[in-house]
Amino acid sequence: MADKLDQSHTSKKVNLIDTSMRDGHQSLLATRMSTEQVMRVLPLVADRGYSILELWGGATLDSALRFTGDDPFDRLDRMREHCDAVEEKTGQHIQIRSLCRGQNLFGYNPYPDNVVCEFLKEAVRSGSDRMRCFDALNDHRNLITAIMATKTFDGHAEAAMSYTVSPVHDNEHFINFARRCMDVGADSLAIKDMAGLLHPTDAFALVEGLKKEFPNTELSLHSHCTCGLAIASYVAAMIAGVDNLDTAYGPMAGGTSQPPAELIGYFAKALGIELNVDLSNAAEIDAELRKIRHELQSVDKDPEHFGNPWPAEPTDEMKKQIEQAIELLRKKDKASCDKALDVIEEIMINQGYAASDRKQLESQIPGGMYSNLYNQLKEQNKLDLLPQILDEVPKVRKAAGYLPLVTPTSQIVGTQATFNIMQGKPYAFVSEPFRDVMMGKYGKLPGPVDPDVLAAVSRGETPQTGRPADFVDDIDLEKVYAENGDLIKSQRDLLLIILFGMPAKQFLEKREQPVS
Repeated sequence: MADKLDQSHTSKKVNLIDTSMRDGHQSLLATRMSTEQVMRVLPLVADRGYSILELWGGATLDSALRFTGDDPFDRLDRMREHCDAVEEKTGQHIQIRSLCRGQNLFGYNPYPDNVVCEFLKEAVRSGSDRMRCFDALNDHRNLITAIMATKTFDGHAEAAMSYTVSPVHDNEHFINFARRCMDVGADSLAIKDMAGLLHPTDAFALVEGLKKEFPNTELSLHSHCTCGLAIASYVAAMIAGVDNLDTAYGPMAGGTSQPPAELIGYFAKALGIELNVDLSNAAEIDAELRKIRHELQSVDKDPEHFGNPWPAEPTDEMKKQIEQAIELLRKKDKASCDKALDVIEEIMINQGYAASDRKQLESQIPGGMYSNLYNQLKEQNKLDLLPQILDEVPKVRKAAGYLPLVTPTSQIVGTQATFNIMQGKPYAFVSEPFRDVMMGKYGKLPGPVDPDVLAAVSRGETPQTGRPADFVDDIDLEKVYAENGDLIKSQRDLLLIILFGMPAKQFLEKREQPVS
């Protein structure tokens, strides 16, 4: 099949990066995998040829403290220890990648530079030697300190652009952002398509544009299957020359998560592209993740659809569909690519995954946000409001200058949209975080804001235009130590309290209690 479709890619290699133990469960299971569950899966994955595994960061720190009762730094220690043991055995160093929200770190607000430096120092020296730094607004000023701190402590700083679709976001916008990130020292680049909005025609153009501008810079693509575009866009990106693709294994893939590694493996083979990863034990990994997904069924928003185990080799029918999809994608025009989307959708549905939701192309809600919003409304017996809230989200987003929806802006916009629906009148109640976004406290908004909404939230003040961190006072670390008595046993405890406040204190207090 590879010879028939493409001779030119026979020497091309693409690296897969597994996200099952970070973004996979964040997108599908409200970030509820415990350290114990992660450590059941990691040994099955780590020695398969991966040079990068996404294992930490994002919402995992907060969720560990709040819901699974785990120390996030202890989790990082255990994962690093296992990856180092694999390196001793195989000679393959595995970078543990963490998702870092730039100046917001792993929390939800801009932090002062001294906290960013201290936290990243602790994270890098604890074993997360690759940081994917992004800013929700693509304001490069919010990445400067995170990139510099990561590199200062010998980590790899990957700058990620938050991909979105709007009247103010085009390829030049993203390439300009990439230029600024490279100018301040980023080691590599990533396209972070958090809501699965990247159409394959645009994937061709964006990947080709970035590789032309930065030919010697490693480029990664991260997307979600929410809208049914991601798999086709990954194939387009492979053809266009991307270096890394974020994937997850069967039960932690699809839906609002990443494309399945197994299916991307089929496509790579059809294209004559070599992968870094040996997928021969995918069935074993699938079985363990399947158990975990059943264990976490109470927070699973779609417990009936997470795919059947993928066969070691595609069936004859799958091979025909894969060939057809590739031939259509090679044409690069929208009509042909749309036909390829339908072919790939059929593969996924036949494999037991839910049909994609093209309506999400309008609301642009990322997987993790959708998963948490669903669970929160379910707990309040208000799931009937979900369709109205999804309709309200793009209206709020437009009012705020078409800001990309990714943590924390996704939560901020989602919360304000929820208030608008529950109050029965838009902006009758305005959350402080939404006001802060409109007032420039999170950074420069990509487009013009709605003047009427700004007038309603500004309280007569003028929005600020400087770098957000310049308006945040440094935190006196010694004072935080003093205020928390014997609760803080280490620098890690101190940093957790600074970032996560009460949830961290409650976790540390519980840790102090004698085991009965």
